[in-house]
Amino acid sequence: MAITRPTAEDIGDLAASVGISLSPERAAEYLALMAPNFDAYDVVDATPDPIPAVRYPRTPGYRPSGAENVYGAWYYKSEVKGAPSGKLAGKTVVLKDNVTLAGVPMMNGASTLEGFVPAGDATIVTRMLDAGATILGKAVCEHFCLSGGSHTSDPAPVHNPHRMGYSAGGSSSGSAALVAAGEVDMAIGGDQGGSIRIPASYCGIYGMKATHGLVPYTGVMPIENTIDHTGPMTATVADNALLLEVLAGADGFDPRQYAPKVSAYTEALGEGVKGMKIGVLAEGFSVPNMQEGVADKVRAGAERLAGLGATVRQVSLPEHELARAIWIPITLEGFTAQMMLGNGMGFNWKGRYDVGLLDAHSAWRDKADDLSETLKLTMLVGKWGLDHYRGRYYAKAHNIAIKVKATYDALFADYDLLLMPTLPCVATPIPGKDAPLEEIITRAFEMTSTTSPFDVTGHPAMSIPCGLSDGLPVGMMLVGRDYAESTIYRAAAAFEAEGDWKTFG
Repeated sequence: MAITRPTAEDIGDLAASVGISLSPERAAEYLALMAPNFDAYDVVDATPDPIPAVRYPRTPGYRPSGAENVYGAWYYKSEVKGAPSGKLAGKTVVLKDNVTLAGVPMMNGASTLEGFVPAGDATIVTRMLDAGATILGKAVCEHFCLSGGSHTSDPAPVHNPHRMGYSAGGSSSGSAALVAAGEVDMAIGGDQGGSIRIPASYCGIYGMKATHGLVPYTGVMPIENTIDHTGPMTATVADNALLLEVLAGADGFDPRQYAPKVSAYTEALGEGVKGMKIGVLAEGFSVPNMQEGVADKVRAGAERLAGLGATVRQVSLPEHELARAIWIPITLEGFTAQMMLGNGMGFNWKGRYDVGLLDAHSAWRDKADDLSETLKLTMLVGKWGLDHYRGRYYAKAHNIAIKVKATYDALFADYDLLLMPTLPCVATPIPGKDAPLEEIITRAFEMTSTTSPFDVTGHPAMSIPCGLSDGLPVGMMLVGRDYAESTIYRAAAAFEAEGDWKTFG
C-alpha cells in the first residue's frame, strides 16, 4: 500500500516548522524532487516486519481480580510453559509489564497504552522458556515506570505484602509483591533509577541490577538507552544467580550490550566472604531523609559480614553526590526524547525496534491528560531542558558521568564491594486517591537518591534484605565493579546463610 504523499502546501508548512521559507512555486519544485524518496517508503511499507517466530504456545489470558489479586500486583495471568528441561525447569516467573510477551496484553502501567498486544517475545522471555521456566503472566508496574512508589499504576496501587496500604516500591511494584507473597518463584524487573532495587528493598526480596548491557533489553519498552536495565527479582540469592545465568549475554540486537562478560554465577554462592574487602560508603548514608532505623540495620549488616571474615572499612567518595545530580538531566531529558517524543523507541540506535509498540504508544498525545502526575512532571522538566538549552545538560552530564565512573573504578581497585543502604527509608503509606500533588510526587521520588547513581555509572548493584525497622523490610545494597556480579552473589549468599533476615538485630 502506498504511503500518503504531501502536497506542495504541506511542503511549505513543513519547511516553516523548521525555520525555512519557501514560496509556493519553490515548494512545488521540492515536491517533484522528493517523489523517488517516497517510493522507497512504499517498498519498506510493503516488506513484512521480520518479527521472530513465537515458539511456545500461550493464550491471551485474563485480568484477575478479588481474592485472586489481593495486592493488586497481577496485570494479566497467562501460563506459558517452556521447554521440558533446563536450568529453570520447575520455576515460575512473572514478567514486569514492560516486557513483551507475544499475544498477551501489555500496558506498562499506563491507561494510554491499554489495548496494545505485542507480536513478539522479548529476548529474555525466549531465554527463560528455553531454560524450562513457566511464565505465569504479567505483573503490574508503575505508569510508564516513572515512580519509585507503587501508587501510580493504572488502574490502582500495588500493596506491600508486609503491610497492606503501604507501598511495594516501584516501578517493578507487582514483580516484587508477587515474589514476596510467594505467588511466583522469580520475577523480571526493570531499573533506570532503582526500579528493581527499590521494590526489592521495600518488599524484603533480592533484586539485582546487573552491569549495564549484561542482560539484553531487546523487547523491553525503553525509557532511555544509556540507563535501561532489566533483571532478576527473587526470594533467594540462589534463584537470583540462577536466573541471571539464563538472562545474561549478548543477543546481537541490543546496542546497550558491549561484549558483556558472562559468568557461572551459581558457582560463587558457597565461596564466602573471607578475605573480601568491603567499603562502607559514607555518602550512601548522607541523604536528608535517611531514617536512623535503616542506617542502623545496614551498619549492623556490615558488621555481620565482617564477622564472616570480610575486611570492612568506611570509605568516602565525594563524587557520589555528583552522580546523584547528573542522573536528573540524563533521565529526564533522555526519557522525554526517547520514550515520549520518540514514541517509546527513539532514534539513532542499531537494534530491533518494536514497530507495533511505537504505533500504539504514539497515541499518548491524544490522551495526554491521562498521563500520571509523575510522568507529567518528569516530561515537563525534560522538555524545558531540551527546548531552552538544546540538550546541552544531557550531553554535559554524560561527559561528567565518564569521570564519575572512573572515581568508583579507582575505589574498586582497593575494594571488592561497596556497601550502603539500598534506600533511606522503609515502605511508606500509599497516598489516597485525592492526595495532594506534592504527596503524590514526594512518595514517588523520595527514595531514588540512593539507587540512581549506579544507573548512570552502570555498575552492578543488588539489594538484599538485612532486617526490619518499624516492622518493615530494610535493604542493604552491595555494589561491585563492572561484571562483578559473582562477587556480589558471594557476599549476598554468605549473608543469607546466617539465618532469617527478619530476626537480624
